[in-house]
Amino acid sequence: MRNENALEETMTEDFTNELSPPAPSFGQLTEPLPTPLRIAVSALSDVGCVRANNEDCFGYDEIIGIYAVCDGMGGMASGEVASAHAVAAIVSNYAASASAGIPVSARLLFAINAANQDVWENGQIPEHRGMGTTAVVAALDGDKLIVGNVGDSRAYIVHDGQCAQLTVDHSYVNELIRNGSLTIESARTADLRGMESIITRAVGVAAEVQPDFFSVDLKQGTAVLLASDGLTRYLLPDEIAAIVSASPFDFACTALIDVAKQRGGADNITCILLLAQAA
Repeated sequence: MRNENALEETMTEDFTNELSPPAPSFGQLTEPLPTPLRIAVSALSDVGCVRANNEDCFGYDEIIGIYAVCDGMGGMASGEVASAHAVAAIVSNYAASASAGIPVSARLLFAINAANQDVWENGQIPEHRGMGTTAVVAALDGDKLIVGNVGDSRAYIVHDGQCAQLTVDHSYVNELIRNGSLTIESARTADLRGMESIITRAVGVAAEVQPDFFSVDLKQGTAVLLASDGLTRYLLPDEIAAIVSASPFDFACTALIDVAKQRGGADNITCILLLAQAA
């Protein structure tokens, strides 16, 4: 277990400076103070229509404001082990850093690094060798969410009937899009059988991991969806927006998963839906 001094050493100054909000101005207020917000959460995981076991895992702690979805990979039951270890490590290490007096962004980096170390060490056991997992994690920071991702599990922001992908996939297909070999439109129709699930980064496959981080400004009515690719490969952003907008909050994840299953459900399907509401 790392002590607080070791924890602080893992936090890079550039990272915390980049994500930390600017110092507030205390001049004359010209606008009303924002309405305090609270986060409602709904979550669901489904084995899908093809797989015999569920290698996805999700977890959250509403009190400290941490939410995680992981999609494991590996032979036999190793995918289940990897995702379960990663979720537990993310939530517990994020909670353990609460009293360290460091920014939320740095605590999230520490939690993902701790999950990587946990999965990497357990992956040295012969029956789990080579296992790993994606991770998409959101942490509440006042009126913002800080989102970190590794792999192709995604975060979307939904507001006023519009949906946009927040994270960037670490995947073979996305690398083809980045280098111009594919467009987003052609990727949906190209013959990529066997390639659509290949990821270029994962938690626990190496001794170190490099997450990407994003910040979301929350307003009343803003929703953030964290989901594994078992959901996102079947639904476009505008479809996600329509389903989330038309469904009672507590049943939105069920409605999203039902559509993915109707369209094939070839993988496990997991989502966490967060909604900013007036406190």
